[in-house]
Amino acid sequence: MTPEPTNTEAIRLIGRFEAGREIPDAMRADVRMLGALLGQVLRECGSDGLFDDVERLRIATIQAYDDDSAEAFARATEIAESFSVQRADEVARAFTAYFHLVNLAEEHQRVRVLRDRAGQPGRPDANDTVATAFAQLVGEVGSEEAQRRLGALRFHPVFTAHPTEARRRAVSSSIRRLADLLTQHDVASEGGAEQQRAQRRMLEEVDTLWRTAPLRAEKPAPTDEVRTVMSVFDETLFTTVPHVYRRIDDALRGSDSGNSAPIAPAFVRVGSWVGGDRDGNPFVTADVTREAAAIASDHVLRGLESAIARIGRTLTLDAEGTPPSAAVEALWDQLRAADPETAEEIAKRSPEEPHRRVMLLIAGRVTATRLGDRARGYRVPDELLADLRAVQDSLEAAGARRHAFGGVQHLIWQVETYGFHLTELEVRQHSQVHRTALAELQAGGEISEQTQEVLEVFRAVAHIQNTYGPRSAGRYVVSFTQSADDLANVHRLARFAFPDGDGPVLDVVPLFETFADLQAAPGILAEVITHPEVSARLAQTGRRMEVMLGYSDSSKDVGPVAATLALYEAQALIAGWAKESGIELTLFHGRGGALGRGGGPANSAILAQPPHSVDGRFKLTEQGETIFARYGEPAIAMRHIDQVAAATLLASSPSVEKRTSEAAERFAEVASVMDAASRERFFSLVKAEGFAPWFATVTPLEEIGLLALGSRPARRGLSVESLEDLRAIPWVFAWTQARINLAGWFGLGSALDAVGDVALLQTAYRDWPLLRTMIDNVAMSLAKTDTRIARRYLELGDRPELAQLVLDELELTREWVIRLTGGDELLANKRVLQRAVKMRSPYVDALSLLQLRALRALRDTPENAPQDPELQRLLLLSVSGVAAGLQNTG
Repeated sequence: MTPEPTNTEAIRLIGRFEAGREIPDAMRADVRMLGALLGQVLRECGSDGLFDDVERLRIATIQAYDDDSAEAFARATEIAESFSVQRADEVARAFTAYFHLVNLAEEHQRVRVLRDRAGQPGRPDANDTVATAFAQLVGEVGSEEAQRRLGALRFHPVFTAHPTEARRRAVSSSIRRLADLLTQHDVASEGGAEQQRAQRRMLEEVDTLWRTAPLRAEKPAPTDEVRTVMSVFDETLFTTVPHVYRRIDDALRGSDSGNSAPIAPAFVRVGSWVGGDRDGNPFVTADVTREAAAIASDHVLRGLESAIARIGRTLTLDAEGTPPSAAVEALWDQLRAADPETAEEIAKRSPEEPHRRVMLLIAGRVTATRLGDRARGYRVPDELLADLRAVQDSLEAAGARRHAFGGVQHLIWQVETYGFHLTELEVRQHSQVHRTALAELQAGGEISEQTQEVLEVFRAVAHIQNTYGPRSAGRYVVSFTQSADDLANVHRLARFAFPDGDGPVLDVVPLFETFADLQAAPGILAEVITHPEVSARLAQTGRRMEVMLGYSDSSKDVGPVAATLALYEAQALIAGWAKESGIELTLFHGRGGALGRGGGPANSAILAQPPHSVDGRFKLTEQGETIFARYGEPAIAMRHIDQVAAATLLASSPSVEKRTSEAAERFAEVASVMDAASRERFFSLVKAEGFAPWFATVTPLEEIGLLALGSRPARRGLSVESLEDLRAIPWVFAWTQARINLAGWFGLGSALDAVGDVALLQTAYRDWPLLRTMIDNVAMSLAKTDTRIARRYLELGDRPELAQLVLDELELTREWVIRLTGGDELLANKRVLQRAVKMRSPYVDALSLLQLRALRALRDTPENAPQDPELQRLLLLSVSGVAAGLQNTG
């Protein structure tokens, strides 16, 4: 056995490890500083010897990562096994805290890079922004058509409460405070008092992070989930989105930006399932849906009243130099009549500042709206927009153009984006629940509690629309849509809820999830548009229709490769049907954060979609850790929105559509071979006798259900005898925790091997966007696997033939991906991503070894004996830590 390194050797070892990761100097300094702060906290607050034990395991896992020998790995395993359960608990917490700090340092580095690039608009790599996409469109379709397409652009993220965010909100809040302190540390003078103050406060915050219980004591209620999403809106989205519009306008118009009406439209719409998604979640009731809408409205109205008052206070423009228009004078008279006391007070403070006076009264009217004062408040957002535009027009006419198209324009963009509702709340329910309720209602007699609740949902939607405006709710997603009747049933149920016919306006959205449902989708859609209610609604909306595609269940159904190909084909067929039927189609992508659920970079996925399937409109689900990763920090949120919007605009350009359609035709035979081979390989695993209980044994599947991640149960039922009833999230999450990530890649190696022609596949990787996106995503997934650790998990199941099947496919897939992407290792063509994975991997290994130790002991517990709560806690701590280290869960 190799002896433990001395302290000097350990320092050299860690230094060599960091140097080999090619970490930027500024980021390396941040990681070292934050790690040193954590070390100080562990020495001060941890039990005796904790810091030394953490260092022993850290050094051993780094050695084992750089040294493939069995001896090095056995050394790390021995250290993890030697701890008492209580010490292992502390060590797991220490590594989890370290991951949070490393993730923070990496995010901070991204922000640095983005801010540097923001000052270089003409840089050669700025090729994935709306401005560059617009310029390309002008070259391909002409200025007028490009402008029309920009005006019709829509990006519609929908936040969901799917339970994939493993860290507590208290931990997230502590990390956000640390991020602010890290920024203060950056701008302070080197070694000065402000920098020392920032370091002292960071130490205090790291201490808070260490002392905060990492696991939730109990599952959050749906309204808790609503408030968590609201924190993202309050901290970033409300102010960030108009800055995105402004940045685009700046890039397109240069010095003219802010001096006349903008080119950039308010193209973002934010949706939410939080408090509306009741599919399999009995805790989401009609009352919860009403409360979710009320919470969201309160947040946006508070934001608007504060922003309008702030802008209003800056409009200290003298009436003589900036005279008000007749419309603004009339607006003042109208607002003063409604609130004479406030008007008199404002007039005293701003006697010759007419625009300031009017804006402050508009802010007061928004306050009245928030407080439910229907006599004084605005009834609908369009009334507020009309008042703001009257002020804008008056300022422009008086020559104060910079004010008109500066701050006032930002307010207009915010109202256009968020209305009085903030998020467009969507309802989702399983088709079988509708069938059961309808059968009960049609039979007459006593109505069950579940059916009463189904009807109450329609009344809740009507209430929300009447209170917050028609955009606030109305989309009704039917999961597991298998027939046109499944969609028509929603309208039938609405008639039972409102027998007088005065029900809500509904846009019923089919969700096609399984492989069979995807294939049947065009026929179902062709039939449903003949139904009277659907036909009437199409006439009202200009024949607009949404169709949702589920990535998760189709991948669990036939494997990731066949599901990807089936989704492409389904989109192509649905888009073709929509074009023939005169439907303005929006495809709604039910993507998760992990690759097994359609995750990965959204912009590259958009550019790989079939012709006419995007047409300037992109809608997708954002959930769990992806919400905070993409929208939690302003600079990153701006970059993400700009990238996705650029891809959405560009996806329908003639050049991109030509490339995707030609590639699909050229490589159709390759796709066919890959589909058949991947499906056969996938079925050989998941359809093997006893696969489901084996899967539950070799992964922490059942234990994940004990984590208080979200209000939604992990299963629609309780059996582990079948995968059909298992939700896709724990399916992906469990494989991720076992360091296998099977849901993201299994079957690809066999698919590529079945084609066999290396030159052909390399050409396809270069020229076929769908394959390139698939391969690049799998490369990222495989880079986070670890064969030595995966083997230990698979050994828990006592099914060597299944374990070998998984390991053989893992090795085959790795070989083919490296062959196609080039280089001699995974992610050789994506160095920044490779660096991030390699930097974390040995530390994730440490947590995996602790998790394995706990899992093995729990599996060895006799069947009817109670489980050791300390071992269960250690397992759950390691689950949270591995999720933080790998940066994706489900």
